[in-house]
Amino acid sequence: MNITRTGAQPSVEGPGDWFTGSVRIDPLFSANEARRSAAATVTFEPGARTAWHTHPLGQTLIIIAGLGWVQKEGSPVEEVHPGDVVWFEPNEKHWHGATASNGMSHIAIQEHVNGKVVDWLEKVSDQDYSKF
Repeated sequence: MNITRTGAQPSVEGPGDWFTGSVRIDPLFSANEARRSAAATVTFEPGARTAWHTHPLGQTLIIIAGLGWVQKEGSPVEEVHPGDVVWFEPNEKHWHGATASNGMSHIAIQEHVNGKVVDWLEKVSDQDYSKF
């Protein structure tokens, strides 16, 4: 058994190459020899969002606060609320973040395969984001 205490891992700012707007990442747990999943709580200020990206083994989001938007390529934007669980299929191009007027926090869970967890792509443009 291993207990990781709250605050044991410092918060980090979401890198500008991967996010638009103000984003904070709070690591929860990392992959290791016995587990290939990792998780973090990600907090988006209003208007903040990820770039388009994919995950080789998919991604689960558990919405824990606020109001957010999620979208997979070729589908409409979906509004998400606390308690909603979102599953993105392996290699499904998608983005997620806060709405334009409300912040949002979610727990993101994804698995590592061959040392890789995500492929970052182009940013969601302000023009495309403002359509919602």
